[in-house]
Amino acid sequence: MNQYDLNIILNPTLSGEQLQIEKEYVENVVKGAGAEVSGIDDIGPRRLAYAIQKDREGYDLRYTIKASGDPERTIAANLRLRDNVRRVLIVKDRPEWKTKKA
Repeated sequence: MNQYDLNIILNPTLSGEQLQIEKEYVENVVKGAGAEVSGIDDIGPRRLAYAIQKDREGYDLRYTIKASGDPERTIAANLRLRDNVRRVLIVKDRPEWKTKKA
């Protein structure tokens, strides 16, 4: 199993209850694809570099997942169907990116 970073930007106007529903949905999609969530980083609302659907802000979530196969095809495709999801990005985690330069 490879490690991936799953970055999601949600609608910035979600209430706390709606946000919790979206987080549970993401975890269910990840588990349904045969992957496992190993970490969640709830960044929260932040200003975006450019407008997405006329919104200059978005709610940022970052998951660390372990998956085999092609998570872009299975996980990201399901998440993009949600109305509150603005952007989905899955990047394969590479250990050489985490080394500190001397």
